[in-house]
Amino acid sequence: MYNFDKIIDRKGSDDLKHEVLQERYGDASLLPLWVADMDFETPQFITDALRRRLDHSLFGYTVMPKNYWQCVSSWIGSHHGWQVKEEWMTFIPGIVKGIGMAINVFVKPDEKVIIQPPVYHPFRLTPLGNRREVVYNPLVEKGETYEMDFDNLERVADEKCRMLILSNPHNPAGICWSRETLTRLAQFCSERGIIVVSDEIHCDMALEGNRHISFATVSEAAAQCSITFGAPSKTFNIAGIVSSYSIIPNESLRSRFYSWLEANELNEPTLFSPIATMAAFTPEGEEWRKQMLAYIEGNIDFVIDFCASRLPEIKPWRPQASFLVWLDCRQLGLNHDKLNELFVKKAHLALNDGEMFGKGGEGFMRMNVASPRSVLKEALERLERAIKG
Repeated sequence: MYNFDKIIDRKGSDDLKHEVLQERYGDASLLPLWVADMDFETPQFITDALRRRLDHSLFGYTVMPKNYWQCVSSWIGSHHGWQVKEEWMTFIPGIVKGIGMAINVFVKPDEKVIIQPPVYHPFRLTPLGNRREVVYNPLVEKGETYEMDFDNLERVADEKCRMLILSNPHNPAGICWSRETLTRLAQFCSERGIIVVSDEIHCDMALEGNRHISFATVSEAAAQCSITFGAPSKTFNIAGIVSSYSIIPNESLRSRFYSWLEANELNEPTLFSPIATMAAFTPEGEEWRKQMLAYIEGNIDFVIDFCASRLPEIKPWRPQASFLVWLDCRQLGLNHDKLNELFVKKAHLALNDGEMFGKGGEGFMRMNVASPRSVLKEALERLERAIKG
């Protein structure tokens, strides 16, 4: 059994979660539950694989291990039922970077990118930073989840829309999109020549019997209009070891994108990336993944039960995937500034405020629950004192 209750002191490791608290929140002493990495120790079998390579103390130019893509495709096939051909895949130096690269290859300066807020904020910032217009197709709230608004999509998607960025599973609400929804989206985009970039970084973290469906698998239309990005980084807590990959079944799209990556040498991984990935995608990695997800499910139950009994003004939405919990704080009746003040100044917590995710995020906070349960207990007790004090 792995010990997810173990407290890891991250001081001195230059971790983003702690090192930028002063800059971003104005207080370096906050308890951080914001950036989406885990406070669990990276599993030892990955560390051991890296250490074995470190023992060969010469770090010159290297090539991709011969069985690397077979390892990745086997994992995808066994977990998601998608038989990915090796020639469909390539390394990319991070998923947000991949989105930026795809925008530059496929979206002309006068063309547009569609996003579906509330959604992971780089989906908005990356196109804007590359001087492309962003078109908003807001999700519709239904109970404690969201649905896609296809009527609105029909209205906002004009002939200049060239790309739609899909969060699958959805960040921040943790939705595993249904096959019906994905099939309908694929048909819509395929008919209009819109490329769907599907960010599936949380695909291996479906919870409580839910199942992730890869966008490209729902229909031939989906396969032919899609670029899928994935990585082991969220599941195995190795975000600092850049290990992302792209999957493109369509030969024309693949040729355009991969030739551009190759020309700029952006398809070449760092030395340690394939080593960490191959160590993760093993039976040992699968056992660790199962135990980690069981612990995350317990943490989500803990947060929901705590709020129900002691913080009834806050309604956590139960995610279907990932370790991110979307907290509905609207019953507190606080505006954006006051809500942030409650969490930061009074409770001394660092979370992501909902408005950064766009329309529909007002009054929400995103909590990362991938921490030892004692840390979550301390965080919620701080919040309780701040609200009731």
